[in-house]
Amino acid sequence: MRAILFILSCILPLTAFAAPRRMVVASGDCKDAELGSQANAFLGALVSRPEQDILSATGFSERLFPQPTRSYEDLQRQLDAAQDHFYESRYGKAAQALDEALQQIVRLPVGEARWKLFEKAQLLHGLNYRAMGRVKESDAAFRNVLRLDPTHKLDPDFFAPSVRQAFDKLRREQNAARKVKLSVRTIVPDAEVYLDGKKVGQTPLALDVPAGTYDLTLVKDGTVSFPRQHQVQGADTPLLVDLAYEGSVTATPFPCLAAPDSNDEKVLSHAVRLGGTVGVEEVIVVRLERPSSGPKWFAATVLNVEGGQKLREGGFKTQGLDAPAEALSALVDFVTTGRSHSNLLVMNANGRPPWEQPAKGDKSAVPGGASDLDAPDRLTEGVAGAASSSTPRLRVASYVLMGVGVAALGGAGAVRLMAQKDVNDLEKRMKNGRILSTDQDSLRLRDSLIQKNNLLTGLLVGGGAAAVTGAVLFFVSPSQVAPPPVSVGVAADGEAVSASLSGSF
Repeated sequence: MRAILFILSCILPLTAFAAPRRMVVASGDCKDAELGSQANAFLGALVSRPEQDILSATGFSERLFPQPTRSYEDLQRQLDAAQDHFYESRYGKAAQALDEALQQIVRLPVGEARWKLFEKAQLLHGLNYRAMGRVKESDAAFRNVLRLDPTHKLDPDFFAPSVRQAFDKLRREQNAARKVKLSVRTIVPDAEVYLDGKKVGQTPLALDVPAGTYDLTLVKDGTVSFPRQHQVQGADTPLLVDLAYEGSVTATPFPCLAAPDSNDEKVLSHAVRLGGTVGVEEVIVVRLERPSSGPKWFAATVLNVEGGQKLREGGFKTQGLDAPAEALSALVDFVTTGRSHSNLLVMNANGRPPWEQPAKGDKSAVPGGASDLDAPDRLTEGVAGAASSSTPRLRVASYVLMGVGVAALGGAGAVRLMAQKDVNDLEKRMKNGRILSTDQDSLRLRDSLIQKNNLLTGLLVGGGAAAVTGAVLFFVSPSQVAPPPVSVGVAADGEAVSASLSGSF
């Protein structure tokens, strides 16, 4: 049984090669219709492949920039309807309508209009909860207003004297309570700071606020940070927001990183950060390359988020809004498997892609600006991890599994030889084909044979399964390179057997 578990523990991790979680983001002019069209086509071709785990454009938008499904006017009418429910003593319906409205209000663009809706919803919540006898929830709703608007006065025509008294008591308690110093800084100076949609100042900002959770957003000249929730607690909560990075990210019409200065390293760095923010393993950055001379290229760079390195890069010639279907399919194959096609150009032999202009006086450039189409698989090694994996992972798994299978079957043969020795010894001690209960050595030999039989069965079953699985993976994963060296060793003595597997993977 132990042998079977060991073999299975070797097999299962190697056979479960799930595709990494990926996302596609464009870089360049995010309003470029051609870039958006070809990026969408690339994403569609990628999603259509089986067993691919791709973050959709909708999922990206929902993760970073959740949009409301209702307008200001719709939400205002919903709050009016909740107020009618309250007047007619339908407190449960009022609470439900208010909760649904607040879920949409926090998705609205920050500003005075959003804060007014938020404030109205919270005050009505507080009033409705008090009518339901839920004083704790009522106080929490009132505090959500007072913590950012401590001078707010309740309308005497709408709120009863007892409610106004309770509200004023909460104000006094909050004013007397210990505050937390919230410090907000950003790379971009003089950015407007919004808490729960209400403007509270500009960066650098130091503000004393009650402890709690706040929605924080920064805005500068139309550039908006990722909306986020922050727990403000303790004596001091310092926050640094990289608005230059977050403001370069847009979700519509396609996930995009604005790159006005064509700084490739900065774009790739931002792409890796973005991948970590949305929780993917790989980011595919697509862009249109327009050299000063020669054709235009649609290029894709695959980045590993955890290590921050470039895995592979490829592209094809393009013109117009629509990408060539065959080239698009080839590029998708390349970014997902590392295999290239004749109509897909990868890094040149000199380590420079064809869309990159050679430096003046660079003798390594291809004469006449021609592209080296005869070496599509040669990627530059040692430059930010640009080389792709030389052996497909399934092919590596096939070698390992077959090696494990051979080792297990070899071990089974050694166990069989050891068992035969015990059988011979036992036959010599048996009387008329029977084992005497008083013969302790015969009983020990019998128990040893039972153990070796169980081990032999496990090695045969596990080794056969590993070898068959390895053979199947070998045939379904054609390789363009020689197999990695694998060595198998089996050693046995009179008491035990051992197997070893070594190689380069």
